[in-house]
Amino acid sequence: MNVAGKVAVVTGGGSGIGAALAGRLVAAGARVVVADLDGDRAHAVAAALGDAAAGTGADVASEADLRAVLALAEERFGPVDVFCANAGISGPTGLGDSDEAWARTVDVNVMAHVRAARLLVPGWLERGSGYFVATASAAGLLTQIGAAPYSVTKHAAVGFAEWLSVTYGDRGIAVSCLCPMGVNTNMLHAGIESADSAEQLGAKVVAEAGDIVEPEEVADRVLEAMADERFLILPHPEVLEFSRRKAADYDRWLRGMRRLQGVVA
Repeated sequence: MNVAGKVAVVTGGGSGIGAALAGRLVAAGARVVVADLDGDRAHAVAAALGDAAAGTGADVASEADLRAVLALAEERFGPVDVFCANAGISGPTGLGDSDEAWARTVDVNVMAHVRAARLLVPGWLERGSGYFVATASAAGLLTQIGAAPYSVTKHAAVGFAEWLSVTYGDRGIAVSCLCPMGVNTNMLHAGIESADSAEQLGAKVVAEAGDIVEPEEVADRVLEAMADERFLILPHPEVLEFSRRKAADYDRWLRGMRRLQGVVA
């Protein structure tokens, strides 16, 4: 897809990858609604991008909020062509200490994607085009040491993106799935500096597994993938090799992950 002239929504757009995506989309000629739980950040990012962007506060776990974001985009710029489901949370560590903590992580990391798709896909099918960009994680292809909810929900995000592509890919709807490792974001640094040993362990593994890349580099890879309508976006190419090793010998890969966990701990 050529994003010039298209209308896009970026959730989690108040910082990090989301803010970089919004910037790159506007630079490429798109008009963008920046949505974030922190409305002040969303407005600040949009203000810096000029008249081609609008900011709004939104909780992606709320269908009402998602509807409001899409309505704002249509009112300001027109029907949404591109939806970047980028908002995400790390969730609790270990097995999680409550169903409520799990539910919140599932709501933000998975069900927000499902709800957005339910709202957008009928219109995209009617118009014959649309683009869904899911931000998952390398944890969705491999796993996340230290945090079961994060690992499980990112696997689910990848699975849902795959399902969208399989189901609607021949009907005008393109899908890409972003699976980075370490990115220079507040989430990564908060994990590294956390007093929670499990959270710190997971962040350290990510930081030491490959280069820590800048959000703008990730955004560049996303727009390149969108131009080619390519599904899997890997800002860290080594993730592909890790995935191949996992598929080739699952038990060996699991043993290696346990060793890695022990070394980093």
